[in-house]
Amino acid sequence: MSDDLRRAVQKVLPDVRADLEALIRIPSVSADPAATEDLRRCAELTAELFRAGAAQEVEILDDIPGGRPVVLASCPAPPGRPTVLLYAHYDVQPAGDPALWSSTPFEPRESDGRLYGRGSADDKAGIATHLAALLAHDGRPPVGVVVIVEGEEEIGSPTLGAFLDRHRDQLAADVIVLADSENIEVGVPSFTTTLRGMANCVVEVRTLAESVHSGTYGGAAPDALTALCRLLATLHDEDGHVTVDGLATGRPPQADYPAERFRAEAGVLDGVRLLGSGSVAERVWAVPAATVLAIDAPSVPGAVNALTASARAKVSLRIAPGDDAVRARAALARHLRDHAPWGALVEVTEAEIAQPYAVGTRGPAFDAARRAYQHAFGRDVVDMGGGGAIPFVAEFAAAYPNAAVLITSPGGDPASRAHSTDENLHLADFERACLAEALLLAELADWPRT
Repeated sequence: MSDDLRRAVQKVLPDVRADLEALIRIPSVSADPAATEDLRRCAELTAELFRAGAAQEVEILDDIPGGRPVVLASCPAPPGRPTVLLYAHYDVQPAGDPALWSSTPFEPRESDGRLYGRGSADDKAGIATHLAALLAHDGRPPVGVVVIVEGEEEIGSPTLGAFLDRHRDQLAADVIVLADSENIEVGVPSFTTTLRGMANCVVEVRTLAESVHSGTYGGAAPDALTALCRLLATLHDEDGHVTVDGLATGRPPQADYPAERFRAEAGVLDGVRLLGSGSVAERVWAVPAATVLAIDAPSVPGAVNALTASARAKVSLRIAPGDDAVRARAALARHLRDHAPWGALVEVTEAEIAQPYAVGTRGPAFDAARRAYQHAFGRDVVDMGGGGAIPFVAEFAAAYPNAAVLITSPGGDPASRAHSTDENLHLADFERACLAEALLLAELADWPRT
């Protein structure tokens, strides 16, 4: 069976690769209000691809107010067989300045075994992986399959919970495969088993009724920008540990993540020390991190000699698995209010949150998945953590508490530069991911329904 599926995947892969490139060419940026038609066009193309032999029933649902179109493709389960839910998203991050890319962001380009283009790895490769796995089974897999492809993951999947509530029975599954992560390195199959959450706040500092002359009043009157800088500096101690009280820490998966490799992947400059203490895995997967995302203040070009009356910043916490995002956000807001320097007036607006998550990794579904990915990649699966939040994971886990949840990579790795310039997909790992998912569907055929 495995040899037959390998040949079947190799047979369908050229067409699937072309389909992936067609998807990349659509600038489906969910954060762009002007991209509504592109988002719909991408949903329609996705539905068309699954109708062409991959699934037996395909529809586009657009019934949640404020939501983007959702593509559902399904193959009914044979009697007594489990159902597998396959997830991906068709929306992408903005490309940013095209001049910073090596090639046009929405025109796919292959170089050195990688396919470049916005969405190539995150997450149109996920769509293509599901497509290849089903085509390898001629659209009639040995288990039930429901594919859901949404269009708002890059803005936090704000209406996904409502969609799952409305279509809960239609999406019910025994195993959920979320193909929206990355492998720990090229050629190493990886399951993401922990995810940090997120808690954001916007803080505004005011010290003066209005900006005034820095020569006339400087030295006695505090400016808001300096006060803001001092406030933001209280988020870390001298070694870079986060100082916000009341945050939890977790335990990372036992994956080897050498500091030298992390420095290279993150682009840390020579001589710059890493923050915190402990292993790299602990620091990026299991402990809180605080980041100043942005500051509103006078820009350097055109700056005048004046004391700034007010300044504003957006601060983000990454919170450890096991913590609660609402509680962590309140702790961050409290810290910012309590550490105002010089009696400055501080106003904090609590912003976005995403809950952390830890995935169970035991049971027959996980055993089947490890066998499938080990066979496809030729080496054992590694359990790794995720430093970033993926809000929809907790949504699915809450909607289907008895389902086994697998967070997989459709071929991405740390060099894939998701959310950055020159995003790319490792094509050999993409092919392995397609085979692994096809094998997983076969492995799960003997797994009893819950």
